[in-house]
Amino acid sequence: MPRYALLILPAFNRVYGESSIRLTRSELAVFSSRGLRGEVLDSEETRIGGVPYVSFETAEPLSPPDVALLSDLSSVYAVFQVEGELLRPLEMRPRDRLSSDLITIQKYAGKTNEHFTKLLLNVTALAADKGLGERLSVFDPLCGRGTTLNQALMYGYDAYGIDVDGKDFEAYTGFIKTWLRNKKLKHTAETVPVRRERALVGRRFNVTFGLSKEAVKAGDVQRLTVVSADTLKSREFFKPRSFDLLVTDAPYGVQHGSKGGAGLSRSPLELLGQAIPVWAELLRPGGAMGISWNTYGGKSAELAKILDDAGLDVVDYPGFEHWVDQAIVRDIIVARKPA
Repeated sequence: MPRYALLILPAFNRVYGESSIRLTRSELAVFSSRGLRGEVLDSEETRIGGVPYVSFETAEPLSPPDVALLSDLSSVYAVFQVEGELLRPLEMRPRDRLSSDLITIQKYAGKTNEHFTKLLLNVTALAADKGLGERLSVFDPLCGRGTTLNQALMYGYDAYGIDVDGKDFEAYTGFIKTWLRNKKLKHTAETVPVRRERALVGRRFNVTFGLSKEAVKAGDVQRLTVVSADTLKSREFFKPRSFDLLVTDAPYGVQHGSKGGAGLSRSPLELLGQAIPVWAELLRPGGAMGISWNTYGGKSAELAKILDDAGLDVVDYPGFEHWVDQAIVRDIIVARKPA
């Protein structure tokens, strides 16, 4: 049977790097069951020349589309076919269409590891009817400074987000405007107030851009919208059944909770319990919702029940739980909205 080896990207985050082999194997299993034409029979960690790889066998040789799909694995640097003691490189065709510094430039405390963000987007997309291959609309209802939005843009998708933190809104919108100017991409960008009955209820940042002037003239553009407001009010800013994917890294504390006049704040699980029914309305039938969360803040069975009560079907995705620090053990849960 054909055998292959995936060279793993070094992670800047040491802790995440220690989990990357196991997480890649779990991600590969999802790719195998939901995307690849040839089934992956088994995978294991292999060291070749002192360097870590994930090796695996397939029932049939990987086709060029299979290799192209594997190029999008979140922590993979190169794909090889194993021929005896030799490795033959296979041509990678990653989906990314923008410069990688869109993902890597921003550095701030609490930023989600970009490899993990890509993993979460990948496995969520593979649970949806459209998969990774089509043009998708992605919504992050707790978008912070836009790591998920940026990865969606990298893939050529349209990206939408909402976040209650005004400082994060200012930081992200400022970054995107500067990045687009520096890359000399043809674009329009504006921030507008959103009012209801003359009262200011939020701000909306709208961007349209293309890879070239010719692309823009031809209508080949991507769209980015970010709203500064409470995620529980998402329905006030976005229409039902607007998005193919909802992908978010849930808060590990209470910084994203809504606060009332008395200073009331919600725990992450309480926030998700109130938010998921709202978010589910925004998903198109056949779309998928992927959430990462701190298991110290709630068990997977509790989160699965919230998703089930919102009319979503939880997908069986084992093997993604991993240690982040002494207060955080992160896991992934993905659910699909019935077509």
